[in-house]
Amino acid sequence: MADENHIRTPAPQADASAGSEQPPAVVADDTDRRCGFIAILGAPNAGKSTLINGLVGAKVAIVSQKVQTTRVPVRGIAMEGKSQLVFIDTPGIFRPKRRLDRAMVEAAWAGAGDADAILFIVDAAKGIDEDAARILEKLGSVRAAGRIAVLNKVDRVTDKERLLALAAELVKLGNFDRVFMVSALSGSGVDDVRRHLASVVPAGPWHYDEDDVTDAPMRLFAAEITREKIYKYLHDELPYAITVETTSWQDRKDGSTRIEQTIFVEREGQRSIVLGKGGQTVKQISMESRREMNGIFERPIHLFLFVKVRENWGSDPERYREMGLEFPKGDD
Repeated sequence: MADENHIRTPAPQADASAGSEQPPAVVADDTDRRCGFIAILGAPNAGKSTLINGLVGAKVAIVSQKVQTTRVPVRGIAMEGKSQLVFIDTPGIFRPKRRLDRAMVEAAWAGAGDADAILFIVDAAKGIDEDAARILEKLGSVRAAGRIAVLNKVDRVTDKERLLALAAELVKLGNFDRVFMVSALSGSGVDDVRRHLASVVPAGPWHYDEDDVTDAPMRLFAAEITREKIYKYLHDELPYAITVETTSWQDRKDGSTRIEQTIFVEREGQRSIVLGKGGQTVKQISMESRREMNGIFERPIHLFLFVKVRENWGSDPERYREMGLEFPKGDD
């Protein structure tokens, strides 16, 4: 499988007891097909990536307790009956302070402007805070056929009256068609959201194969997996001035893949943090990243990580292009 191919759901295992003859594949009728793009918006740490993974039924977006983990719009693809749902996991929308922040926020709003429907995610425990209120205000100028609000993490709120009041306030402020209450982490309520979206997306042909789960290039997705593990092990120690690039991808004749990645930091002190004492930290990151890639890419992975200092990479337009972001103009 080449690295530019889409990541797909694993093929079902054949039932050995069923004999050699297999029933013919069922080809879906083109009539009654639906397909729509759904932008997932919300403040940082509202649970957008966890929700999109739940809606797709596979991991397509990295998850971290660190806010602003998602940097680029990631597309996850789900099937519900004859409807194909293409979810755009956008970076969390917040008040930008740096050039990278501005690029992330601009990418989020661009994804919303191109969508057939918008899912606005609110952390039910936080309610409509400053970031959520700012998004609601700007949502008024975004046109989309469907506008759905999702109260996430409702399992953390014991006062049900508070949840109902919050839902009513969202409808009033954002003119939402529906409000769903879910726990993306446990999966509670996620199927209801997917079924509703399947019924409201426009009629039309599917844009992807039925078993695709994301259109992200495998090189990019592999780099995102490693970045997730870096955040896991260096959650408090490492600032946002870090990026991961897949610099080499070689599919071998034995069915395995050799991947080389470079972790770029801005200062030598940050490099020491990533490496850890005797290189133990980067070794642990590599082991866990490789283990997850083995499962996602369904092949043995040989992963080699390098840590380099690249000063002020956040001001280099080439780095933004590699992440799929537009380089914002103006001072950082």
